[in-house]
Amino acid sequence: MKYVSVLIPEGDISLSNVEGVHHIFTEVNKLLRKSGKYPLFELQLVGKRKNNLLKEDYFSIHPNRLITEHFKTDLLIIPALHTDIMKVMDQNKDLLPWIVEQHRQGTEIMSICTGAFLLAATGLLSGKSCATHWIHAEEFREMFPDINLLKDEIMTDENGIYTSGAAFSYLNLMLYIIEKYTDRDIMIFISKVFAIDTNRHKQSQFIIFQGHKHHEDNAVLQVQEFIEDHYHQKITVDELATLVSLGRRNLERRFKLATTNSVVEYIQRVKMEAAKKMLESKMKSISEVMYAIGYNDSKAFRDVFKRITGMSPLEYKSRFNKSLGNLITK
Repeated sequence: MKYVSVLIPEGDISLSNVEGVHHIFTEVNKLLRKSGKYPLFELQLVGKRKNNLLKEDYFSIHPNRLITEHFKTDLLIIPALHTDIMKVMDQNKDLLPWIVEQHRQGTEIMSICTGAFLLAATGLLSGKSCATHWIHAEEFREMFPDINLLKDEIMTDENGIYTSGAAFSYLNLMLYIIEKYTDRDIMIFISKVFAIDTNRHKQSQFIIFQGHKHHEDNAVLQVQEFIEDHYHQKITVDELATLVSLGRRNLERRFKLATTNSVVEYIQRVKMEAAKKMLESKMKSISEVMYAIGYNDSKAFRDVFKRITGMSPLEYKSRFNKSLGNLITK
């Protein structure tokens, strides 16, 4: 038997995470029973009190375990934090020692999406890699510089500490956990029951690039704005260095320090973000999009686009262009 505890923090948390975890593990148990085996997962909701009101009192959750009680946990799951993450973290700072103690006793720990903030605050992720929602990546890096945030990853596993990326990325982590605790056949069956794409390994295709500008280097800010205003042109690092009267090496050092991207990476990401928007909303050909963002080499354009998004330009257009959608209507 594997005892799975879903932590119910105070404040605005993801109800879909709580219900989704419960539903998926319940289906695994049903499948095991049908195949003549004993159910594997014992689910319990754990909180500081027996009645939590959520979403401005629209919903309530009733934990059946309190953190003050003694009970067995093999896997502790921290759901996503919503709305004001800092407020929710402050509301639950007294949970941090309890989470650490669970890990010390051998419990594996899994955070879902922005639940990584609460997990990171325990110190258990220090020196490790993790994933979280891409939209909060820069905020996470600023708060926890000693953690290797893998912005593109859909999930991570470091010695029994698991994290997942944006929103429903946790479904792929759930499949990973199920296969680890049971076998691949059960994992595949559950993926079909819940229509979860087992081929998703990155969240790159969903990331909207937003250059980090919460810094005080005015020269770097000027360069960022120039790149964003002139993405349709060919831009060189030397040109940008001259623009702000800096040597190339000095600009590259300061730019990386301020934005976490190299100058070339920033140029590429801004151009590819513009390309993505064109592919999503306009009936331009791949070549027209390539020229519109200042590329003349089709191979270079395709290579950079695929490295950043995880898809070719044609694959991206087929998936996200509204006019090419395959929704059946009457």
